[in-house]
Amino acid sequence: MFKYMWTELKTMIKTITPAQAATHELLHAEHDLLKAEAGVEYAQAMVTCHKQRIKRLKAYLALDEAKELA
Repeated sequence: MFKYMWTELKTMIKTITPAQAATHELLHAEHDLLKAEAGVEYAQAMVTCHKQRIKRLKAYLALDEAKELA
């Protein structure tokens, strides 16, 4: 963390070329994309988990109701 902050500080202080600035911004954009994709993967996994849970609970309730009627 400290190394990252130090690198950012050095980048802000020194004069950089437009190409270096674009490269730096590209790295940040790629990092943000990876974080967003990880969030999407997590959300999709949670949707699948909740759908399976709902299916399992509905099956349990249907079985329980069938036992009560018998």
